[in-house]
Amino acid sequence: MCNVLQVRWTISPRSSPQPWIACSGCGSPRPFRSSGKIRLNFNGKRLDAWLIYKCIDCQKTWNRTLFERRTVHDLARSTLEALQRSDPNWVRAQEFDLDELKRKANRIEELPEVIIRKVARNEPSEWTVLDIEILVEFPMNLRLDRLLASELAISRSRIQALHDGGRLKAHSGRHDFLRHRPKDGMRITLDLSEAADRQEIAEAAADLG
Repeated sequence: MCNVLQVRWTISPRSSPQPWIACSGCGSPRPFRSSGKIRLNFNGKRLDAWLIYKCIDCQKTWNRTLFERRTVHDLARSTLEALQRSDPNWVRAQEFDLDELKRKANRIEELPEVIIRKVARNEPSEWTVLDIEILVEFPMNLRLDRLLASELAISRSRIQALHDGGRLKAHSGRHDFLRHRPKDGMRITLDLSEAADRQEIAEAAADLG
């Protein structure tokens, strides 16, 4: 009989990173939020493209350069089409390009709120081990111990105690994985054979009833 309850969490940040830019309207650096809109300028066979951001306080705009004097024929057709219609999925990928953002701003604010889609991959009647597969769509500003405590409805101290007792493990090469952000493809296993509230944890982990 299988004693492992397998669940999958697909995690996505609720908000994209906000670069801090000197705002001419406010007179000092402010966080700017992406509008999701792309501005294009065609000059013959060359293209300039910007992603438009707005100050969260005064709505002053900042145009973040995506392409500058790029030959149109060098762009994939799918990329050009995404630019022309401000494709939300393509734009979101640009919003989370932290390396590129850091070239434009000294400070990047990453908000910790996330959206999590939970799916039970099996539902054994008698289980003692919880196996969580974590899929991360974009980088997030959230430590793994905080994520587990929040989504399993137990305390961070209990999460740490499970880890210290060898009952919470990760397929990771580092011992302090709880202090870091969850990584795409990470798997967490919790031995809950001695937990009296095992069913309550299952309901929180995979919305089981």
